[in-house]
Amino acid sequence: MKERYVPENDVPSWPSDDKDTSSVEPTGTKGQSEATVWLPMSGLANGKTEELAVPKVTPESDSWFQPVVEVEEEPDVPETPTPKWSAFEPVTPVKPEPEAPKTVFAQPVRPQQTDKPDWDQFDRGAATPTRDHELARPEPRPEPQRPEPPLQEPQRPEPPLQEPQPPRRPEQSRIEPPPPAPVPSATMHARPVRIEPAEERFDSEATVGIQRPEPPSQEPPAAETEAAPAPKPKRKRKALLITTLVVVLLLAGMGGAAAMPKVSNRLGLPWAPNAPKGDIPKPAGVTRVLHGPDINGVAPTKEGLAAALSGPAGALDLGTLTGTVVDASTGDVLWDKNSGTPLTPASTTKILVVAAALLSMDHGTQISTKVVQGADPSTAILVAGGDPSLTSLPLGTDSPLYPGAAHVDDLVAQVKKASGGKITKVQLDISVFKGPTSAKGWDPEDTAAGNTYMAPVLPVMADGGRNDPKNDHAPRVANPAAALTQKIAGKLEAQAGGTTTAPKDAKVLGEVKSQPLTEFANSLLQLSDNLMADVLARQIALAKGGEASFTGGATATMNVLKEAGFDLTGVQINDGSGLSDQNKIPAKVLSEILAVAAAPDGKDPRTAKLRPLLAGLPVAGGSGTLEKRYGDPASAAGRGWVRGKTGTLSGVNTLAGVVLDTDGRMLVFALMSSGSDQNKGRAALDVVAATLHKCGCR
Repeated sequence: MKERYVPENDVPSWPSDDKDTSSVEPTGTKGQSEATVWLPMSGLANGKTEELAVPKVTPESDSWFQPVVEVEEEPDVPETPTPKWSAFEPVTPVKPEPEAPKTVFAQPVRPQQTDKPDWDQFDRGAATPTRDHELARPEPRPEPQRPEPPLQEPQRPEPPLQEPQPPRRPEQSRIEPPPPAPVPSATMHARPVRIEPAEERFDSEATVGIQRPEPPSQEPPAAETEAAPAPKPKRKRKALLITTLVVVLLLAGMGGAAAMPKVSNRLGLPWAPNAPKGDIPKPAGVTRVLHGPDINGVAPTKEGLAAALSGPAGALDLGTLTGTVVDASTGDVLWDKNSGTPLTPASTTKILVVAAALLSMDHGTQISTKVVQGADPSTAILVAGGDPSLTSLPLGTDSPLYPGAAHVDDLVAQVKKASGGKITKVQLDISVFKGPTSAKGWDPEDTAAGNTYMAPVLPVMADGGRNDPKNDHAPRVANPAAALTQKIAGKLEAQAGGTTTAPKDAKVLGEVKSQPLTEFANSLLQLSDNLMADVLARQIALAKGGEASFTGGATATMNVLKEAGFDLTGVQINDGSGLSDQNKIPAKVLSEILAVAAAPDGKDPRTAKLRPLLAGLPVAGGSGTLEKRYGDPASAAGRGWVRGKTGTLSGVNTLAGVVLDTDGRMLVFALMSSGSDQNKGRAALDVVAATLHKCGCR
């Protein structure tokens, strides 16, 4: 069954004065498929029976009944001789002739003293079953209908249709009602009606719904009407219904909004998803101090530890293995395997450099990069201070590789402001570093263009010389210092002018500083950043009054550690990164430095200086160079518990760090493998460290 279209003008707006406008026939909104015309009814007015009119939705074209007042159409609108009724065709309004229309004023009938008017005096013969929101409409002729337009409002179930009947003219359905009681003369409009499927009629004001009234027609046709015997509109009741509807809608809207998770969370309502499910916990004290190991845990015995490590430490994949395990609480050596034998340390060399820097420099030290004015005020000179961590990322974007690093854009902005934008040339001063840019024992490819792990050791560059500031494994440029100079010159709309030496006491146009030493060292250890390690070794040399070169950095590092009381017998280093295959370090030196850093508070005066060394060590399966390790079943027990510095060269695998055993005792270890395969050697070292965590070993 096809659904019927629900008209939008069920309840007309009644005028507030006594002027009779019932002769005005509303028409449909332009472009819509229905219009309001007049439903014939019988009534009594002025002592005789007249045809009354009630607004009703009727089809397009001519009405199927003749209006009481004859209306002629304008010449430009031809009259349709044989109207074809369709409930959904657009209505063509009937326009009047220039002659003034006739209007008959009717006397209203006094309403009876009852709750509901006597609807029996109206004609039922022309009524057709309708829904609650519809006025009575005539039955359509059995003719083809056009496609129905989309419904605008939710539809109710449709009552069963009656058999089609030929439309009647008003004269055929007129019924003479009994004469009503005399009432005072007054002008009154016929009240529209709503007819239920059971042919019960009700005042249209009783219909509850959101009505969209039809706009008035621009050229309404005239028609004679007579007032229907109906009570006056109940304005108060209508206002009350509308007010009630508005309140219900507001309450429904508020209830719906309160049910939304975001709203209920914000208002703290009981049903909010974030509402506490239990008592709010009491605040607990938090300290950011890095504590030492648990000295109350039971230490493993030497025998127990030797038994536990006999299998993992004897694996063939380790080649030649040396190492040691130390109880951090007491400093006692619990396990040792040729720990005094110097072997190639690879990147564990960085432990010595970071320890020397923490012992000899203030932990808040920052490396400065300046731009000063040259002899010609239009020339700016980039004065390198030894910071390779400057980032080319925009201001407000922190470097993922070097958190807290200074921004190139910050330096450029300062120069523009100080110079008034009059810089035409930018030169470079890298005189702070001396000697070659690569060390003894390095492979020639270590500083070649496109290398992913090292760049020429120069005192200034952006993002460690990488061509991608967010990718640790991005290729490095061949001359990163010159590349930065060109970048700054481009931002200043100037020319790059080569290298020079800045005049003493030159006017500073801009200055930025690196992250503090502890953060600098943290990034160095997490990434095992070779360039930063060699730069840091030269900073130690500068702090001790030495030459900022490979030789000066190595010498300064050794001297600081010796002065701090460490036995460096067998140590030989040529750089700070560990790229040199001629570096030699015994495992016991690595373990002694780490044991002091992990010692209980107050036991060793060097501990406070070296403690940040532990914070920079990568976490097994969690961060840095250990992030992708400890995934094998044999080493998975060490995930999250082992912290260590890795080292890898051809045939060399090393690992040195700290781990908590099952009793909460902190153990320090240093493991050095020579002649081992890279992948198999790494995996075997991880098993040894994981075994230390699983060990109660008594």
